[in-house]
Amino acid sequence: MLEYENQMLLDLLHEDGLLVTAKGLGIERILVSLITTFNDAGNLVLVMGTTPREEEYLLAQLEGHSLTPPPRCITADCPTSERAQVYYNGGVLFVTTRILVMDLLMERIPVELISGIIVWKAHRILESCQEAFALRLYRQKNKTGFVKALSSSPLSFTAGFCHVERVMRNLFVKKLYLWPRFHVDVNTCLEKFHPEVVELHLSVTPAMKEIQMALLDLITATVQELRRSNSTIDTEEFTPENAISKSFDKIMKIQLDPIWHQLSPRTRTLVADLKVLKTVLGYLTQYDCVTFYNLVNSLRTTEEALKSSGWMLLSSADSLFLNSKLRVFGAVNNPKVKNAKEDLGGSSTSKDLNGLCLEVNPKWVALSEVLDEIQKEVNESKNFEKCLVVTQDDRTSQQLREYLVHGSQVVLQRLFYKTVGQKLGFRPPESIANDTVKKNIAGRKQRNKRDMKKNDDLQHQEVQDGGKNIKKQKLSDSEKNKKEITLTQLTKQYNFISHSDSDEPASDKEVDEVRLSERRFLSPLTLVQSVKTNNDPFKMTRLLEEVQPKYIIMYDSDLSFIRQLEVWQARHVERVRVYLLLYKGTTEEQIYLTNVKREKDAFEYLIKEKVSMVIPEYNDGKTEDHPDLVRDSRKAAEILSDEKTDTRKGGQTETEPKSQQRIIVDMREFRSELPALIHKRGIDIDPVTIEVGDYILSPEICVERKSLSDLIGSLNSGRLFNQAQAMTRYYKRPVLLVEFDQNKPFYLQGRYFLSSDGSSSSKDVAAKLQLLTLHFPHLKLLWCPSPYATAEIFQMLKAGREEPAVSQAEAITAETNPDVISERYNPQIKDFVSKLPGINTKNMYSVLNKVSSLPELLTLSKERLSEILGSSTNAEALHNGLHQCIKPPDQFQDTKRGGKFTKKGRRRFQTRLT
Repeated sequence: MLEYENQMLLDLLHEDGLLVTAKGLGIERILVSLITTFNDAGNLVLVMGTTPREEEYLLAQLEGHSLTPPPRCITADCPTSERAQVYYNGGVLFVTTRILVMDLLMERIPVELISGIIVWKAHRILESCQEAFALRLYRQKNKTGFVKALSSSPLSFTAGFCHVERVMRNLFVKKLYLWPRFHVDVNTCLEKFHPEVVELHLSVTPAMKEIQMALLDLITATVQELRRSNSTIDTEEFTPENAISKSFDKIMKIQLDPIWHQLSPRTRTLVADLKVLKTVLGYLTQYDCVTFYNLVNSLRTTEEALKSSGWMLLSSADSLFLNSKLRVFGAVNNPKVKNAKEDLGGSSTSKDLNGLCLEVNPKWVALSEVLDEIQKEVNESKNFEKCLVVTQDDRTSQQLREYLVHGSQVVLQRLFYKTVGQKLGFRPPESIANDTVKKNIAGRKQRNKRDMKKNDDLQHQEVQDGGKNIKKQKLSDSEKNKKEITLTQLTKQYNFISHSDSDEPASDKEVDEVRLSERRFLSPLTLVQSVKTNNDPFKMTRLLEEVQPKYIIMYDSDLSFIRQLEVWQARHVERVRVYLLLYKGTTEEQIYLTNVKREKDAFEYLIKEKVSMVIPEYNDGKTEDHPDLVRDSRKAAEILSDEKTDTRKGGQTETEPKSQQRIIVDMREFRSELPALIHKRGIDIDPVTIEVGDYILSPEICVERKSLSDLIGSLNSGRLFNQAQAMTRYYKRPVLLVEFDQNKPFYLQGRYFLSSDGSSSSKDVAAKLQLLTLHFPHLKLLWCPSPYATAEIFQMLKAGREEPAVSQAEAITAETNPDVISERYNPQIKDFVSKLPGINTKNMYSVLNKVSSLPELLTLSKERLSEILGSSTNAEALHNGLHQCIKPPDQFQDTKRGGKFTKKGRRRFQTRLT
């Protein structure tokens, strides 16, 4: 470990706390060291917050330490009967938070024997999440164990009021350890072993410069219009500088999501236009001219113009469209291009793609020059080296691979022909590509033959020098063979590119000869890889350790990977060379500098907060006076709502509850935030698998919780009807709870939500809810703006009521649940039978089981119906409804006309009834 990493570890071992580091400083090695330190059969240490990919990487890192017992992962694959024994065996365990909460509530885990808990990604710890719930259950019964939290996202602690204090309170820690990149120890350690950096500041083409200026003008105008039209919103963060950064979408989401339904249509259009312009600006420096032109050309339609806020009518938009076409077709007065554009789809003769002026990306040219320089250096040193090219996303990586194999013109002509060239009648570029590849292979074979002759001369000269040189030569050959074995394995795992790789129809023998000759003469292998994680946060760290590149080309600058590269270089003796390709004076450079500035400002904010914040002595939860650990429901509710004692009660005090309140919760509901908030209000939770309802508040009250998306889906599928039917059958007070997201508007009729959650409109949802209440008049509806309000309502509903029994809730199984039985019957027949007189939920299934068809039902007598229904009154009502003729009264009024029926109208009405 490095010097500053040792200091981080010592700080956490000395006293529990929250460790916040800059991205890329190797916080995962601190976690590995903590696991190694506490891994012992006498300890039971739990690790929370890790994903399966992260656990896989950490376990691979721990294999070389020979830990006994080895760390294990507790997931759903581990049976409940085995988990208790695993806990008693001790060691370090990676546990999913949902399983940990269930085991703590069901007392499957010996809480008093837990040595401590390590929390990964501590910035996600909120009072409503499962991690905070598990820590609260752990600290209630264990006052001696430790809690050590780690995070590498300082920006997450700057959102909200006193966010870092609330996170530390939920973690039950009192110390905050901050390690930014500008920390003295970090800076001193990394500067000793910094890599050799070659910065290549590239200049954009004149057309790209004009396009960038036009896009910046459009973004500035859109941001100004957004701020002007929303004077009541805090738009301090809405600046052109922030608009081009990656985090701007998150900033807008935090600001506008809660009031989205109140925004004007123009404001929503401006927000959508900002996203579009930001995407176009990213395509300018990231991809080639053809891809950029296709994107811009797709926006230049009547439909898109009507959707926009009017930016296409500005002069800057004309400059954008003109210069994007200029990069592909060249000058407007070119006669070949002019004729090609006029012959859209109607030409009978094929045109040559060489008549176009396809602009080559300047970074492509710079990348080729850098690779040529590396090639020359490797040939002179006669060492087999590897080169790593780092990009921003997978699309750029794939495009660079094609460019390195085929060349710029072949790639651009292929892209142009696939998009618009075929419509314009251009000739396919396959023949051009085949000729180019054949020439390249022939040239490489000639160069390899010359290198083989030089290498044979060198070997002959070394043999004449004596036996010592022969032994050295044999040793070097054996080392080379070992390296070739590892390189073969790496080549199978990663997509290496050598100068002989080609997708064209060249003979396999020629390609193999070129590859073998290049490996023999130590030609560098080039690996193009993106920093995009794909749910693997340690992807680049693992890549550096396995590939061990000598040369690294930063095609796209990434702050986190640059830090990882610095740390990796500090841990290795052999220095690497880093080439940084960056457009000078462009938005790409500005985005990188903005990210650095935002992280620096976040740490400065945390440093000021650390100096000024007040941490109470009970914050670690090891004493009995921590408010979050109080199990009295009324005291906990007063603490959460910050209620003050009313001095006008005349000395009257409220009586304490006789018994501890409890709620029965379905196990599937632990995926939501509500159980954690209910428990925090001082109400005990019994996790049980129940078939009817989600929450049982009392023997009479059953609650079915639905989020907005679940409500729409259940209404469309008819599942909510069956659930309501089951609740009304077994409980006197069935409740349907519709819970909204606390970060979204408390608004049902908004298009913003219903358009993404389902195909039904808001009117359809309201109509189906009306039908539901008409069918089940005893069903109560609760509308809650957030889980916090739901927990408070539950506590109010339980006031003065009897506590529910777990045995009664479990007694309603699949055999007695109408939701399961109803699947065996035709829903149309079942719905028709349920509407007949004398039929209710108790005798409906008896009729469906004992009567085969509707004609048979008409033939049954009153005595037989009485046996089936179990009631003579219901049997008489059903028999009369099926066989008696219903006549209208003499004085039947026509409600529409306000008058009496005529004789002719009365006869028609009687005929329709019979």
